Amino acid sequence: MSVAEARDDIHSLMTEIGVAARSAARLLARASTDSKNQALRAAAQLIRDQRDKILAANARDVADADAGGISQVLRDRLALNVARIDAMAEGLELIASLPDPVGEVFWETTRPNGLRITRVRVPLGVIGIIYESRPNVTADAGALCMKSGNAVILRGGSESFHSSQAIVACLHDGLRAAGLPVAAVQLVPTRDRAAVGEMLIMNDSIDIIVPRGGRSLIERVQRESRIPVLAHLDGNCHVYIHEDADPEKALAIVHNAKLRRLSICGAAESLVVDQKVARTILPGIIDDLSRSGCEIRGDAAAQKIDQRVIPATTADWSTEYLDAIISLRIVDGIEDAIAHIEQYGSHHTDSIITENEGAAARFLAEVDSAIVLHNASTQFADGAEFGMGAEIGISTDRLHARGPVGLEQLTTYKYLVYGNGQVRP
Repeated sequence: MSVAEARDDIHSLMTEIGVAARSAARLLARASTDSKNQALRAAAQLIRDQRDKILAANARDVADADAGGISQVLRDRLALNVARIDAMAEGLELIASLPDPVGEVFWETTRPNGLRITRVRVPLGVIGIIYESRPNVTADAGALCMKSGNAVILRGGSESFHSSQAIVACLHDGLRAAGLPVAAVQLVPTRDRAAVGEMLIMNDSIDIIVPRGGRSLIERVQRESRIPVLAHLDGNCHVYIHEDADPEKALAIVHNAKLRRLSICGAAESLVVDQKVARTILPGIIDDLSRSGCEIRGDAAAQKIDQRVIPATTADWSTEYLDAIISLRIVDGIEDAIAHIEQYGSHHTDSIITENEGAAARFLAEVDSAIVLHNASTQFADGAEFGMGAEIGISTDRLHARGPVGLEQLTTYKYLVYGNGQVRP
């Protein structure tokens, strides 16, 4: 087959997927809450029943990835085990238990002329999701789109190809059991990267694109897409230890924020410490991080406090490591800390550790990030932790949705106007 013929085949495939998704979206938008919940609960049970098949598919993906020299961080994102599969099923059941946003009236008024006007939540339509490595995204994204009345086209990473196929088969069987269109959840059935390019220009079939992955993927999507994009770039998350921080809280939060799971976008990559407490608080934190195998790259002031701190470069302040590495900057007060975060942060998630309520209020008000925390780990940047059941990403955009993208964020609205013969003078 020639290159041109292959390109035509991909175009035809994606066109067929898009047409089917648009048709399914119209049906799903009218589906009852009960039928959507039935589909989700059936899919959850099928994921449990098909655990061995999903694990076998995932083992095939991991073996292929290992042969290709995948990094340890990406391997952690890719690998499934019994606990992670059970968590997928539980996530679907939790989404089923959440209120259905579709049809919610969240504003209304009656005008002097008697017109009653309501603002009502409706699905976005067809959502295209492009993601890397994580097979659990397949389950989360499919379930969230189903419950919010949207059809979804999933283009998972080539690394998780077989895992995602096994998971989508469960979602399809759940849809069938509830009498809903199987085309409401479609997985692009090819690893050919040309499919991504096709998705980005399918503005007649796809209403919004959600990329979830590394900087190169997201930059490509933002550059090439003819469709609105809901995305974030890096998760360069900061923990700022204020001069009035509780040392025990600081130690526990920094450890968790950096090391609980290195590969997630909410992992802390930068530690900022007030110079007034640096010499008293930092030694214990550096001991803890170093014992855990975390490399610390700091400025000159930090290096003077502990010789295990290696010199940081300017690039370190803005790097999302997704690894056992953290940057360390000593600052002169909260204003300096906020300025550092504004200059080098990615507007994703940042936390202040302090017992000073005034300082906390200032930090929460002035740090321009999607998620800002007080005395809590940045690893809480997660839709499930926010009570959303799951999320398909953390948006750092300012339009439409910001922060965890859950059910409500996958809807838009329309106005319904009720009259009794009124005409405009």
